[in-house]
Amino acid sequence: MTTGPTGMNDEHLDDQRARFDQLLESARKDVATVSPEGKALGRLVEGVVVRELVRQVDRRGSVMELFDPRWGWHDEPLASVGSYSIRPNVVKGWHLHRHHQDRITVLRGELELVLYDVRPGSATFGDICRVVLSGSSSRLVNVPENVWHAEHNIGPRDVVVINFPTAGYNHADPDKYRLPVDTPHIPFSFGNAVGG
Repeated sequence: MTTGPTGMNDEHLDDQRARFDQLLESARKDVATVSPEGKALGRLVEGVVVRELVRQVDRRGSVMELFDPRWGWHDEPLASVGSYSIRPNVVKGWHLHRHHQDRITVLRGELELVLYDVRPGSATFGDICRVVLSGSSSRLVNVPENVWHAEHNIGPRDVVVINFPTAGYNHADPDKYRLPVDTPHIPFSFGNAVGG
């Protein structure tokens, strides 16, 4: 019986190499998600636009513009503003709107926005898209009509979201359709997160 430089016999070392190779073959290699310049590489659902928000900080505190029609970021005017929170490890969704878009940003916490596009004729039909929003690196994101979406709090404290939908809430006839978080109709799992 021969031993290698680690003092193991060659047969034992061969078994370990075989196990290492087997696990490596079963593994999924990471793909690039960000360019060297810091730009996200993932494909967005058709019609989704992300705008980075700039926080100005000085000795007194900070200020950040959340929405300004003069940016030309979105064609629809400002119709309504609302705020909501989501507790840690809770998912809000799946839901979609037939006649208006959500336009959201996060003031505090971390949120994973997951979108599923099943719009007939869309260039991203069948795609799942994930966008992370954070109070420490603010972005404004729109969710087009007829795109299923869910919001998952991935941080350790409540996430606070501001929404600038393209239409005000219709109390008599809400423009909201829901599916359970664990629906078999959407090929995405939130793991052990709690549905809401």
